[in-house]
Amino acid sequence: MIRNLNQLSFRGFGRVPSGRNPDEEAFDRDRAEVWQLSVQTIISCRARADTWLSAGTSGGVLGVSVDGRTWQEYYLDKTVCIREGIRFRLGAFLGPSEVCLYSLVPPERLGEQPAIHPSVERKVLVEGIYTFFYHEKEEGFLFSGEAHPISELTYVDGGSLHSVADGQELILRQGDLVLYGPGQWHMQYADIGVAPRFVTISFGVNPGAVEPLLNRKFAATQAVAGLVQSMLREREKEDELSMDMILTQLNLLLLLLLREVASPSGEKLRPGAAVHAENEIIRKAQQYITQHIRDKLTVPLVAQKVDVSPSYLTTLFHRNLQLSPGEYIRRIKLQESKQLIRENELNFTEIAAALQYSTVHHFSRQFKEKFGMTPSEYAKSVRG
Repeated sequence: MIRNLNQLSFRGFGRVPSGRNPDEEAFDRDRAEVWQLSVQTIISCRARADTWLSAGTSGGVLGVSVDGRTWQEYYLDKTVCIREGIRFRLGAFLGPSEVCLYSLVPPERLGEQPAIHPSVERKVLVEGIYTFFYHEKEEGFLFSGEAHPISELTYVDGGSLHSVADGQELILRQGDLVLYGPGQWHMQYADIGVAPRFVTISFGVNPGAVEPLLNRKFAATQAVAGLVQSMLREREKEDELSMDMILTQLNLLLLLLLREVASPSGEKLRPGAAVHAENEIIRKAQQYITQHIRDKLTVPLVAQKVDVSPSYLTTLFHRNLQLSPGEYIRRIKLQESKQLIRENELNFTEIAAALQYSTVHHFSRQFKEKFGMTPSEYAKSVRG
């Protein structure tokens, strides 16, 4: 990005005379050379003595560097004095221009290169939004899980929601949000008696941009929550500029989150190698359980599928999810049974058989222990 030329910003490379003190300038304008500048090329030099530059008929772009690797670019609209040893390069701004140059020792010409047009390099660039949904789910909602090649944001607007990703389970309450990265398997569900309302946005973003935001829950600040609400209003408005507004607001939301995690008081987000390996085992186990929930599942079978011992899998589940793999299997089977009851295509005996319960009585007993009501009572509650 082209910077404003002033004494403070330029002090590492020379000085910018104020013009109030005639002794400050040693610029002999009568002996100055006039260099023509083109928008196609830049002229590179190294100062061998104090070198004075001043814009001619129109301003140019002055680049300066101490080491030849890191450059600062300035709009040359003032007289400057570059100190000995500093590398500098000159180019036109928007059209052909000229610069006046004076030095007791002519600068070393290092050659010409194709013009570089300085611009801001964006850290985060949301390239497109694929889906933008506002969900109002039934009590005990269950989403069995998926992974897709784009990023996704979930923001809870009401109630609470369990989010499971990479072997970690987070409870998202009103005002909380979480991000899933490309290819990250995740599932979501609500507790019995809880009907969550939440926003999901799936989007494309430049590679690695949201990686520091994964594996944690954010309590949305007022600014972040305001952006979500503004995006919802733009979604309802649906005029020709709405999507541009939403893209810009989502980009800003991600930048605010990245600034939050980069603050000195922010906790370290990325787990160490050992923790990451454990989470990957749990993630694979959860994904296998979800995908085979209607099979007869046992802890040894799941452990075999993720290539660990049953005892180690049990240790990992207790350490990270505070429950055993067996209890997790029962929980997901019962969540699936609620979905089947809501669909109303199978009777209770058929549901018990589909989920590999030994008897319908065994299924009914576990259902009541977990949810505090029988399958029949739950069916009445969701079917009116």
